[in-house]
Amino acid sequence: MNKIITLALLLFPIPLFSQTVVSKKINDPEEWVNPLMGTQSKPELSNGNTYPTIAVPWGMNFWTPQTGKMGNGWVYQYDADKIRGFKQTHQPSPWMNDYGQFVIMPVTGKTKFTEDDRASWFSHKSETVKPFYYSVYLADANVTTEITPTERAAQFRFTYPKTDSAFVVIDALNKGSYIKVIPSAQKIIGYTSKYARGPLPKNFKNYFVIYFNKPFSIAKTWKGNKLVADSLEIQADHTGAIIGFKTVANEKVVAKVASSFISFEQAELNLKRELANDSFELTKQKAKMEWRKQLGKIEVEGGTVEQSYTFYSSLYRTLLFPHKMYEIDKKDSIVHWSPYNGQVLPGHMFAGTGFWDTFRALYPFLNLMYPEINREMQAGLVNDFKEGGWLPEWSSPGYANIMIGNNSASVVADAYIKGLRGYDIETLWQALKHGANNEGPMDAVGRKGVAYYNDLGYVPYDVKINENAARTLEYAYDDFAIYQLGRALGKPASEIDIYAKRAMNYKHLFDPSSGLMRGKNKDGKFQSPFSAFKWGDAFTEGNSWHYTWSVFQDVAGLVKLMGGKDKFVKKLDSVFILPPVFDDSYYGGVIHEIREMQIANMGQYAHGNQPIQHMIYLYNYGGMPWKTQYWVRETMNRMYKATPDGYCGDEDNGQTSAWYVFSALGFYPVTPAVDQYVLGAPLFKKATLTIEGGRKVIINAPENSNANRYVETLKINSKIYDKNWLSHPELKKGMVIDFKMTDQPNLKRGVSASSLPYSFSTAGK
Repeated sequence: MNKIITLALLLFPIPLFSQTVVSKKINDPEEWVNPLMGTQSKPELSNGNTYPTIAVPWGMNFWTPQTGKMGNGWVYQYDADKIRGFKQTHQPSPWMNDYGQFVIMPVTGKTKFTEDDRASWFSHKSETVKPFYYSVYLADANVTTEITPTERAAQFRFTYPKTDSAFVVIDALNKGSYIKVIPSAQKIIGYTSKYARGPLPKNFKNYFVIYFNKPFSIAKTWKGNKLVADSLEIQADHTGAIIGFKTVANEKVVAKVASSFISFEQAELNLKRELANDSFELTKQKAKMEWRKQLGKIEVEGGTVEQSYTFYSSLYRTLLFPHKMYEIDKKDSIVHWSPYNGQVLPGHMFAGTGFWDTFRALYPFLNLMYPEINREMQAGLVNDFKEGGWLPEWSSPGYANIMIGNNSASVVADAYIKGLRGYDIETLWQALKHGANNEGPMDAVGRKGVAYYNDLGYVPYDVKINENAARTLEYAYDDFAIYQLGRALGKPASEIDIYAKRAMNYKHLFDPSSGLMRGKNKDGKFQSPFSAFKWGDAFTEGNSWHYTWSVFQDVAGLVKLMGGKDKFVKKLDSVFILPPVFDDSYYGGVIHEIREMQIANMGQYAHGNQPIQHMIYLYNYGGMPWKTQYWVRETMNRMYKATPDGYCGDEDNGQTSAWYVFSALGFYPVTPAVDQYVLGAPLFKKATLTIEGGRKVIINAPENSNANRYVETLKINSKIYDKNWLSHPELKKGMVIDFKMTDQPNLKRGVSASSLPYSFSTAGK
């Protein structure tokens, strides 16, 4: 059945089959991923701001076709006509740009090597894109390029026409690079030192080695836009190489490439260890099976073709970042180059994620489904702190001065509270306290405005610290996360009670006159004039309607401030009822997040950015879970599709995808650092989660349909369950969850006080 549907989708437009129900279990989830989801994006409007990532899960290196010019963060845009090369990339976002990148590109005819001259027309009709494999026909060169990856290496296969002028261009890019061609070994080595965010240690380099299976008939280097006549080795701002062959019709030339942040020798070792004597097809099969292993930990059944593609395409995006920065040395020891001090040191290291985005759902998802990789990530955070003195709130690959908050606290606390062990948690505890009580070397590390926050209980509006209300709300939640971790570690009250007190600092910014959060001046008066629709200013990439709900730790306290459950629910309703008006005066123009809210036709609900993504689940705290069930399904239906325009804003390193995956399963982590998930309603008729240790969580909803989106009753292990949340420890034991779905809301289920999810002020200490 699945293969028939897949074949049909190749032959006919997707809408024809999009509502066909997949009646059988999906056994090849890697074939249900569209890496082009979200690639039809531009700076003015993000439909994901993704690129087709050809990689293995959490690989050190990714590969992607490059349509944009060198240095353009929009490396691949679906609407582009030409490919300029195939780039090894570590780019987490177009806004962050890349680091350690270089490019490979086949050409024919003349020795064309600049990015404009070598560019070739292509068509999506002759493009195959899988997580583990990429192929495209380059029309101007009359060459088909194929790529398949490993963690630190890859194989290329170029199919050439009959010609005595078949070439491969290697572009080590600008900002300092080196290249050497060794014809006797059919080999090219080089390094790139290009990066966008920093500063990084001066010895930052990505060393690469490339072996070809065919002798070179020509070998040259180039610098800038000129060929170098007399040297096969060159170091300059911008270097590259071009090698050539004589080929017969349809001859396949294979290149094996690997890289290292440590040395040429380590790059060679990475290549030998990961590629060895493997054929292109064997490497492809290994990558395919690795994706099947990881994606197959969640099996969904009974959804439409469109829903199934969207689910696995979203799941794929949750398994990429942060990417590995560590390598395995000749002694089989784990080592890494440090982006903080430039040394090669033992232990794990990861990079390429922003905790402002990913603390919300991506890391809780890893803790539930992939704890083994997050154990490595936590060990990597230990090394971040030891080597740099701070935890990175945005690693790219070192400290990046962007976004706000101290949300490493949530990432560390949630992992430990969800049961992860086997790393130096005491060092991370010290790291959290250090970050919470000090300003860092840049605004986005530590806590900007911490002296005001600790003294007044908030960061004032009028002390020239931008996004002050957002900082206050996030710091308060982060303090809660620190308190939770301290309790779990058995720390004394004298050490942790201050964080419990600060967790309530959100109350300082609640404005009774508007019923919303509002910036407050140093003298204790609210800032004025106040517009709840003003983006930025006191808030971060949002307005008061978005940030008012950022009381993850104590929703019951927010309910009380708003005057009780009825008023709270009406306020939630208002988000969808209000028109999508906005004040962009702080930015001096419409930023893409504003535009994405404006065109979504969901009022002030801005799902395309992170601050409000959890808000739909808050109806559970108001005793009206059916409204969550309705709006979760609406958002999944309207805001996600496995198409190039398939997201409603930046995907952001797995966060927006993790929202979909969690929501499709029927629950969501509103409060990381608490061992609960707040209930929604599942999307599929059946889902099976294989969690650590091989235990199963089976989620049944046989009556599920687009109309039957409401939960009539819920049973766990055959017993009626009336709460609006699920327990993480119980999930980890394995369970059977039976949803009885209907087309009418059950106005009696989940309404009692005993049904409501965790809130700090009502849970007791």
